[in-house]
Amino acid sequence: MEQTNNLIQAPLEMFTAADVEPKEVSWLWYPYIPFGKVTLLQGDSGDGKSTFALNLAAILTRGDTLPFTEVSHEPMKVIYLNAEDDADDTVVPRFMKANGVRDHLIFISEKKQRLNFSDRRIGEAIRETGARVCILDPLASYLGADVSMNLANEVRPRFESLIDVARETGCAIIIIVHMNKVEGLKATFRVNGSVDIVAAARSAVVIGRSKECEPDQRVMAHSKSNLAPLGESILFSVGDGVVEFIDMIDITADQLVGALGAGRNGETKQAVARRELLEILAEGQAPQKLIMQRMDELGISQRTCELAKATLPIVTVRVNGHSEWKLGERPDGNDATM
Repeated sequence: MEQTNNLIQAPLEMFTAADVEPKEVSWLWYPYIPFGKVTLLQGDSGDGKSTFALNLAAILTRGDTLPFTEVSHEPMKVIYLNAEDDADDTVVPRFMKANGVRDHLIFISEKKQRLNFSDRRIGEAIRETGARVCILDPLASYLGADVSMNLANEVRPRFESLIDVARETGCAIIIIVHMNKVEGLKATFRVNGSVDIVAAARSAVVIGRSKECEPDQRVMAHSKSNLAPLGESILFSVGDGVVEFIDMIDITADQLVGALGAGRNGETKQAVARRELLEILAEGQAPQKLIMQRMDELGISQRTCELAKATLPIVTVRVNGHSEWKLGERPDGNDATM
């Protein structure tokens, strides 16, 4: 094996289309959640993402028919990882209210070490238990503390590890993701972090509230699908931790998140750019190229970004021939993030 510039390069291996055995996509819940792939479940805080996921897990552990289909699977084991709620006083009680089979809901202990997407224990747990579904809640906690959610070149490698596990085991991996606060964007751009998060997933659904619905009602809308046509949106209610599926509803994911709106309280794009710059650079200096990619994802021009930068204590430095931005200090000497 050759070694060039201190990087070990794998030997060249090639194959043709004739060497590939075609196969059909296998579905947990058509067309929303495929087996062997990564699916995103995104929404604002408090809109019932975790409750929805636990109720779906309960259905699967019982082997009941999936909502608005005639499809059911044999009762299956589900791995559930939740970094925000404790198993004993929140997750398990909610799961019990949803009539889930407790022996089929599996947790991975994180007492000695926190998990992240590239942790081998996730794949080991799926293989050892035969779990058909793995839910990670939320993405920010399991992406890894050393990864910036806003930088595609850091996000994608971690996702690749999880994608490989899904492909190799056939497990449906569902990741719960918070939305960013920038209203007026399409659903696929509302993920909290780099748009590469959505790009890495094969399917994505949005949980949200519609102005046309009752206070206890939510909508699940299909926002992205690489493997099938987008599914119809589903209306359901949430009460005391239990989800009741009501009907199909005629609303798209973009309409649900208000993609045609004017932005948060009339917020200008320059204000959005300032807020995004502070969030990115609070984690340390970042390449200008990657910052501009992030701004492009948010529909913010380079000119607008430069104008926003000029109002903030951001300095440009040269690193290995390319420009990086970092926070400096305000004239009064205070930290720029204060």
